[in-house]
Amino acid sequence: MQTTTFNGTTVKLSGNAINVGDKAPVVTAVGTDLSDVEIGGAKDNIQLIITVPSLDTDTCAAETRRFNQDVNNLDICETTVVSMDLPFASERFCTTEGITNLTVASDYIDKDVSKAYGVLMNDNKLKGLSARAVFVIDRSGKVVYKEIVSEITAEPNYEAALDAIKEAR
Repeated sequence: MQTTTFNGTTVKLSGNAINVGDKAPVVTAVGTDLSDVEIGGAKDNIQLIITVPSLDTDTCAAETRRFNQDVNNLDICETTVVSMDLPFASERFCTTEGITNLTVASDYIDKDVSKAYGVLMNDNKLKGLSARAVFVIDRSGKVVYKEIVSEITAEPNYEAALDAIKEAR
């Protein structure tokens, strides 16, 4: 079983543990306009899939702003940030923060993304939210990079994720 920590306390994750070399499952989340947002599988572009607990936290907001800035020049990459926030709250966040270079989606209904990628937190006060994780999927639909951030309150390794995108070209 995969784990992460929240303020130093171990948090168990549930769902399918997806690893580098695995085919990325195709799942659907809800866009800020209530449209379906499909992630995973083979696509024309490399995919950067980012899961966060809630955009309404300082760390998640900072991470989303940073990836929005970093992927601005990567036209080979389709970036999606998935949280458990309601689509309306996500849309307000994107408008307020100027998030225009990536897609923000919600996994609040059935938690399909979190379950399919093995990042659904299974215990403590954050039970039912997504762990902080980053996946890079190549054009063939294969996972080429994975990071489940070891501490929920910490940011991911941005440089390693961006390097994986460039390498997947």
